[in-house]
Amino acid sequence: MKPPCIIIGGGLSGLAAAIRLARYIPGIVLLEQHTRLGGLNSYYYRNNTLLETGLHAITNYAEPGDKRAPLNRLLRQLKIPRKNLTFHQQITSEIIFAGKQRLLFSNDFVLLQEEIADKFPDSIDAFFDLLNFLDQFDPFAPAPFRSAKAFLLERLADPLLVDMLLCPLMYYGSSVENDMDLSQFAIMFQAIYREGFFRPHGTIRDFLTLLSDHFLSLGGEIRRGAKVTTIIQEGKRAIGVELESGEILESDFILSTIGHQETRTILGQQPVDNEPNRLGFVESIFQLPVESIPLLPRDRTVMFYSENFPFSYNQPVNLVDCRSGVICLPHNFDQITPEKTIEVRSTHLASYSNWQAIRADRLAYDKAKKQVRQQSLSVIEKYLGKFRDNIVYEDTFTPITIERYTAKRHGAIYGSPIKIKDGNIGYDNLYLAGTDQGFLGIVGSMLSGVSIVNQHILPRI
Repeated sequence: MKPPCIIIGGGLSGLAAAIRLARYIPGIVLLEQHTRLGGLNSYYYRNNTLLETGLHAITNYAEPGDKRAPLNRLLRQLKIPRKNLTFHQQITSEIIFAGKQRLLFSNDFVLLQEEIADKFPDSIDAFFDLLNFLDQFDPFAPAPFRSAKAFLLERLADPLLVDMLLCPLMYYGSSVENDMDLSQFAIMFQAIYREGFFRPHGTIRDFLTLLSDHFLSLGGEIRRGAKVTTIIQEGKRAIGVELESGEILESDFILSTIGHQETRTILGQQPVDNEPNRLGFVESIFQLPVESIPLLPRDRTVMFYSENFPFSYNQPVNLVDCRSGVICLPHNFDQITPEKTIEVRSTHLASYSNWQAIRADRLAYDKAKKQVRQQSLSVIEKYLGKFRDNIVYEDTFTPITIERYTAKRHGAIYGSPIKIKDGNIGYDNLYLAGTDQGFLGIVGSMLSGVSIVNQHILPRI
């Protein structure tokens, strides 16, 4: 039977799009090239433990009664009752610059306002003016790139405050070196500062199971190990896909969530010319026994740091740049009680080209991962205290890991710096959703899939 829509990519954007469509139309087919769903937000097993490759801190928390909040709108669109989920909010997070200037924030936005009033008193009035601007600004309206950094420097005047506010937003979603688009700044400011961090109860496996079971219950089909090698075209229509196995599937609509350049590749097109550098990251996991909790801060969930001011957010010259980064303590969410182990996770900017140059030499590659992990550990222990003697397992993901398991070009988790907000890539029935549409974070990625379905596909089926 010919499916009405094929969705390429079983990450969270693809799953959300599939569920939204399946609520109204049976027979939707979701194609995932790997054996596990989730894309960037998946899991694997090591040391007899499930380790997540994402989900450790989600943005856009909202209370159940806030019907306009992105989280609650998403759940309504997917027809997943909020009461069926348990969410754990962050305790407190922190931004630290040059080892001395600090800003605290939490899911209570008042805390950040009080921090700025106390530590940047000359900028607090300008900060409130910024809030008024953001209240009136539509970040989803199509518009050319506008520098958020230049805008903030003009509004707030204090370069240190500007860099400190930008650091978490860049690390959680900017694909542009040393800046971000003003629209994306507005989205991320709302997501991180005004709404805040949380995580669902359980693991990413539990979350993915909930989504996939829901999709299957609506009559959808999931095909794992189904890599799409070609989108078959007739003029400006996509009539189907060819899988790596040689199988051909025809469909009335196709939604790609794998990225713009990646979609162009399976369309047989050349990459977009003059694309700016894609940003890569290295993430390390340090696993400790639960008895190690007293060694670590109990009142910090996520810590963003820069050892230098001005803050540099760009592709490093070396394999990794540990002068700035993100430290996450996934057990430090409200009412989470770890059973056997806890984790410390660190994230830093990385150079894809340098990792690519050594990937063929397995010994050199593994040695580099170990060296980078030790470099990261030395830095983050400055902020957490010493815990290395208690580590029972450790692992590191590089841009090569990301590219291998997600097929993201250059292993860039935030995709192309060039975003296509309306998902239209020039075809009558083929659309783009996900990271390269410009929605950010886990909730944003899922809303991306839902919004493209609502805008382009449902009105025509």
